[in-house]
Amino acid sequence: MTSILSRGLPLLRTTLTSTQQPNHLTSPRFLKASMAAAAASGAGAGDGVARFPLSPSSSLVIQRGDLTKWFVDGSTDAIVNPANERMLGGGGADGAIHRAAGPDLLQACYSVPEVRPGVRCPTGEARITPGFRLPASHVIFTVGPIYNGNPTAADSLRSAYRNSLKIAKENNIQYIAFPAISCGIYGYPFEEAATVAISTIKEFANDIKEVHFVMFLEDIYFVWLNKANEMLNT
Repeated sequence: MTSILSRGLPLLRTTLTSTQQPNHLTSPRFLKASMAAAAASGAGAGDGVARFPLSPSSSLVIQRGDLTKWFVDGSTDAIVNPANERMLGGGGADGAIHRAAGPDLLQACYSVPEVRPGVRCPTGEARITPGFRLPASHVIFTVGPIYNGNPTAADSLRSAYRNSLKIAKENNIQYIAFPAISCGIYGYPFEEAATVAISTIKEFANDIKEVHFVMFLEDIYFVWLNKANEMLNT
């Protein structure tokens, strides 16, 4: 049976351009090289889960899977919803998270104050709610930037990751799972997005026990895996 998340996310594949998804990143040679590099570094990617140390007390974990099913302990864990500014659900991962969490999540979102008409979470900021029917205890909402023609896209994407991690720390979240923010219909090139994401989580190496990236699409998973090898094993 196709999962809730898998029904939404594959539709995003058709919106990606050739500049966002270079052929060499999804070639068999590239994929094999990424797995070999992870194995050589001790990252342990043979089972589709790669672990990289960020500090003696913190790890980055990159894995394939369904974000709505992810959890660690059900009490100090949170998944990140790549939402829109209204926070009332949408397509792709956003809609999948709302469906999996149940109607109480929507009601919790309605209770978040608007900072201006129709906007509960401006681009680059973050909000937190309970997880309700999700196995993870909390949902952190953040809004990534639209890439095309946006000169501040990198700053906004960095803020989305940074503010998600800040609100996690403030709420004693020890385990957090991200998708690839803005890499769907918002059009952010995978490699650039991975660089921003991994460089930002390194700032929180002493604050969060585990930062996970849970990727449904294989090509995004391997881009993140390759970028982590490049940035964390040098």
